[in-house]
Amino acid sequence: MTTAHPRPTTRTGEAVPAPVDAGRWPDVAAVPKASWPVRTVAAGVVRHALGGLPLRVRFPGGTTLGLGGPLIEVRDPDAFHARIGTTGLIGFGESYMAGEWDAPDLVGALTVLASHAAELVPAPLQRLRRLWALRQPAAQRNTETGARDNISRHYDLSNDLFALFLDDTLTYSSAVFRGFPAEHALLPAAQHRKIDRLLDLAEVGEGTRLLEIGTGWGELALRAAARGAHVTSLTLSREQRDLARQRVREAGFADRVAIELRDYREAEGTYDAIVSVEMIEAVGAEFWPTYFRTLDERLAPGGRVALQAITMPHERMLASRDTHTWIQKYIFPGGLLPSVEAVDQTVREHTGLAVTRRDAFGAHYAETLRLWRERFTERADDVDDLGFDAVFRRMWTFYLAYSEAGFRSGYLDVQQYLLTKEPTR
Repeated sequence: MTTAHPRPTTRTGEAVPAPVDAGRWPDVAAVPKASWPVRTVAAGVVRHALGGLPLRVRFPGGTTLGLGGPLIEVRDPDAFHARIGTTGLIGFGESYMAGEWDAPDLVGALTVLASHAAELVPAPLQRLRRLWALRQPAAQRNTETGARDNISRHYDLSNDLFALFLDDTLTYSSAVFRGFPAEHALLPAAQHRKIDRLLDLAEVGEGTRLLEIGTGWGELALRAAARGAHVTSLTLSREQRDLARQRVREAGFADRVAIELRDYREAEGTYDAIVSVEMIEAVGAEFWPTYFRTLDERLAPGGRVALQAITMPHERMLASRDTHTWIQKYIFPGGLLPSVEAVDQTVREHTGLAVTRRDAFGAHYAETLRLWRERFTERADDVDDLGFDAVFRRMWTFYLAYSEAGFRSGYLDVQQYLLTKEPTR
């Protein structure tokens, strides 16, 4: 049960309109009806979680928690505790979307939290996680139908939206820089550096038959075609497919690149090389074996797979793999980050492929996300002009900052893998 709640104006971010559009944001517009015991327990968990961290958490009236550091300013403690007490970390994110708390240095504050992620919930409550944590909705399973719906909810938002904060390559995955700090003007070259490393790993060149699983907006396919490869690229996003096809035509590679609206499980034929960039995160643990078997089945003997994947610690993946998270609810429905151990185990147990190389470069993703976040913030008026409201802007800012914090803390990492297949004897 929920109850209407007035929305405060934030000090450091945009003013959140009151009332929030309840049709679009029902769980942000209304605060969960939480009993006094629930709010009291939640307040105790917050004190336990934040009191010993290098943060400053300030409540109305001057009450503070923490040992000093980035500021979190809680403007509506009752709503803040009610949300956390009923929906945990989903409520924490929704409370930010609602403007009930804010942080002048959002990435800094979230980096501290990410650095202590395993300790935020007391051990007794961790052991009872299955009793209190929300479960992933069955509707978000990545069946062929479910995957299409899940992908569409993110990637079909608007090509124009993504173009506002990405660089001209429209590449929506980690770049590889020559050094830090990076500048937005360096992003195209850094994205090409990342793509070229993957194509080099897969030994893509003149005449290579290349399968790409996860098109994005087509930049990798264009780079591969420029090397003389023949590319079949699969996507579930109509928006991405349409723009990628347009870019292929304009580049003069229509005879070398086919962009298909197709699930990876529907792929046909065999290929000399396969490249898949940050696609496995959308597959779901249930379907990891199917995904890797598909790579194996589509790869010709002696072929090579170049895979880029965001990873998380194995123990945290095991603890949270069945839990419904804020990211899944609002950004990537059905998504789950694998661990390095999970990738190795799945490849070993379900395929004839071998992991022959793995390179990690998480610090580069932190910089990539910073540049995206800063550009998104700079272009807030343009986001508004596209029809996205203030709650959406705060949600997207939280997503980019939350992700950046994960990489800055080392909680998240990103890997480039080389998988190989023995040639036929």
